[in-house]
Amino acid sequence: MPRYLMSVFGPAERTEFGNYGSKEEMLQAFADTGAFNEKLEKSGKFVFAGGLAEATTATVVDGRGDQPVLTDGPYLESKEHVGGFWVIDAADLDEALALAADGSKACRGKVEVRPFQTAEDFQGLLDS
Repeated sequence: MPRYLMSVFGPAERTEFGNYGSKEEMLQAFADTGAFNEKLEKSGKFVFAGGLAEATTATVVDGRGDQPVLTDGPYLESKEHVGGFWVIDAADLDEALALAADGSKACRGKVEVRPFQTAEDFQGLLDS
């Protein structure tokens, strides 16, 4: 079964209540997201999920040289960053998109859906 990453985007800088307008809205989004996660688990679609700390807590590691270079902050300067994600198993892209719509509604954020690469994706290159 194909595997997909569903990334949740939000503002780079969060307010006291994260990306939400009030404590009540934040708590309701957490409850709705928990219910969505439970739905994924019961349907066998759930692989892993997690929320991320603010992008300003990131460290970029470039290990291409003789010594790794560490840089504070997110890799990309942007007004929005990934704030959380789900890894799911879905029958196809249509099912993944439908689940992403439910997840977006639950967490109240935009969700990007991307398939994971598989060995089949590279088979033509390997056979050449």
